[in-house]
Amino acid sequence: MKICVIGTGYVGLVAGTCLAEMGNSVVCVDNNLEKLAKLEHGIVPIYEPGLEELIKINVREKRLSFTADLAKTVKDSKVCFIAVATPQDEDGSCNLNAVISVAEEIAKNLNEYKVIVNKSTVPVGTALKISDLIKNITDVPFDVVSNPEFLKQGAAVDDFLSPDRVIIGSDSDRATEIMKEIYAPYFKTANRMIFMDVKSAEMTKYVANAFLATKISFINEMANICDKVGADIEKVRIGISTDNRIGNKFLFPGIGFGGSCFPKDVSALISVAKENNTGSHMLEAVRTVNVNQRELFVEKILNYYGGNVEGKTFAVWGLAFKPKTNDMREAPSITIINRLIEHGAKVQAYDPQAMETAKEILKDTISYMPSSYAAIENSDALILLTEWNEFRRPDFEQIKKHVKDLVFFDGRNQFERSKIEALGLKYICIGN
Repeated sequence: MKICVIGTGYVGLVAGTCLAEMGNSVVCVDNNLEKLAKLEHGIVPIYEPGLEELIKINVREKRLSFTADLAKTVKDSKVCFIAVATPQDEDGSCNLNAVISVAEEIAKNLNEYKVIVNKSTVPVGTALKISDLIKNITDVPFDVVSNPEFLKQGAAVDDFLSPDRVIIGSDSDRATEIMKEIYAPYFKTANRMIFMDVKSAEMTKYVANAFLATKISFINEMANICDKVGADIEKVRIGISTDNRIGNKFLFPGIGFGGSCFPKDVSALISVAKENNTGSHMLEAVRTVNVNQRELFVEKILNYYGGNVEGKTFAVWGLAFKPKTNDMREAPSITIINRLIEHGAKVQAYDPQAMETAKEILKDTISYMPSSYAAIENSDALILLTEWNEFRRPDFEQIKKHVKDLVFFDGRNQFERSKIEALGLKYICIGN
């Protein structure tokens, strides 16, 4: 099937590549010419395991290509996926400018029936808004479908190729059949395509992310209570997660969630609630707890030093908002590092993939080190902010040799206090 994917950001690039991998003829459209040239040569702007290899293979096999010519690509395609950014506005609502702009361009170039698939995360009612906009421009038949993405950064390729489920919001039998044809190859052993009306599909994406964010803020709030009463949140976590009604996913205390989805989607859903004159008390609490969590971690560091970290040098392991990505959007590391600098501290940091991203955000306010062990040289304390696998089994003798104050601040609760302190390090984490 001839498919175009408009937008070569995280979602568009993964979706386009994985659609091509199943034999479709896919053209990815973007207006960034420099980015397109790099993609044609297999240079990928994001780090996502397995993605670069798949792009090279599908470009070589001529199933995947990149262009800035939106008009021609729309005319040549049967299905058009919209996968452009929907950033958060200052009031927390979802900015649909890019989606609307793309919809207008699609409308101007409709030459026969097409399915227009909204892959971007958008509030309820966006498909109807797009449909009305296109109808005002052209009489050519079309259908608008909602097909929200549920890709986990660091596992996005596997998630697309072997999905837990695919949500398809469609009010047209014709469009539904075309979407079934597209996704059938991904469900060889079990059919996990879920069909619903468009508005419910749009809402499903927000509700899924808001629920996962709620689990994170819940366990973090419980960890903060454990801190005060002397309980161990790790033992509490195990105690509750073995209840199959609760489960163990997204119940890990730490410095809160970041990234391009959870913070933005929680805020957008709060805005949707306000626009429709209904409450969002729980979601507002989820957002507040998450913002406060990184500040509380900074307080732990300051309290250890009696409120004065001026002149201290902190080694920071991990800058990305989570492992297996170079994404630092809404990363807790940004807040924590900036607060330490504001208090007169110095930071020398290392991340396996996010160093270049960090340089764009933090500029020259910190020192960028070539390795995790280079980061601890001449440091006063070690801070873990991202739980990359390579940080799970460090050489503690090296840490003791280089970290002057022999203190380890763990923002991800990766280790057992008793074992770390038995090695001669003071261990400060979340909730115990």
